[in-house]
Amino acid sequence: MSKLVTIYGGSGFVGRYIARRMANEGWRVRVAVRRPNEAMFVKPYGVVGQVEPILCNIRDDASVASVMHGADAVVNCVGVLNELGKNAFGTVQAEGAERIARIAAEQGVERFVHISAIGADAESNSEYSRTKAQGEAGVLAHMPNAVILRPSVIFGTEDQFFNRFAGMTRMGPFLPLVGAETKFQPVYVDDVAKAAVQGVLGQAEAGIYELGGPEVKTFRALMQQMLEVIHRRRVIVGMPFLAARIMAGVLDIAKFVSFQLFPNNILTRDQLKNLRRDNVVSEGAKGFEDLGIEPATLESVLPDYLWKFRPSGQYDEIQKSASNLRT
Repeated sequence: MSKLVTIYGGSGFVGRYIARRMANEGWRVRVAVRRPNEAMFVKPYGVVGQVEPILCNIRDDASVASVMHGADAVVNCVGVLNELGKNAFGTVQAEGAERIARIAAEQGVERFVHISAIGADAESNSEYSRTKAQGEAGVLAHMPNAVILRPSVIFGTEDQFFNRFAGMTRMGPFLPLVGAETKFQPVYVDDVAKAAVQGVLGQAEAGIYELGGPEVKTFRALMQQMLEVIHRRRVIVGMPFLAARIMAGVLDIAKFVSFQLFPNNILTRDQLKNLRRDNVVSEGAKGFEDLGIEPATLESVLPDYLWKFRPSGQYDEIQKSASNLRT
């Protein structure tokens, strides 16, 4: 019988790419998610019955254990960018990660891959970054041979980075940015999936890998490149951190007083803390080179999915060619 991998958060942005690649490797894939009915799109990644979404609540030991039963390997992709309801940073990224690793050790799982993030730091003033570090520590306490991946900002068809800001260009002539000079090293989602698969297959040494693409650019430069791809002209406006802190505070308060009826999906005070720091691979850190992976460039991927934000969508290039013929 083929081997089995349980992927927690396997229908999410990164998890779905790992699930597809593991299916291509011939493994059975168990996709552990909160809402399996919304994860049915993963089933065609393999033959009938090869990839199955299954209900799991990572806040509950029994639930985590049941979906892991019989697994040869485990991948944890669960994380949150913004707290909502019971899905707090500590509950998901620290306690949840530690729980999955502890139960994996109890069940004798051979290999464990954990998706963290560049900037994970136990001493950080950001709760997001601090709980990411706590999650790593919890994983290593129970699974010392785990492979931990720390990607920079991830881009790809379903991303919440370029898609979000490209959508904002439809709202007016200005594109406001907080931390316009902060540096990022965007990494393609499928490259992260390749690294995770190596961890599952035992082709990567245990340890922490920081994953960044081939280009390091400021937030402003990334948005300029995006604007070129979507054929739009916008004035990029760098918002001072003081003004951003006031705005984030007001939005966080509105979320609190409304009992989260109005979630703050714009800018939180915790996100603001992370925007003050560069999000790039540390000097001397293990990364793609150690895994033998050549990461994709922004230029080779962005046009494949940002075309829908062009003034005429998929017909933008055709209209441009037609106008050249008329002249």
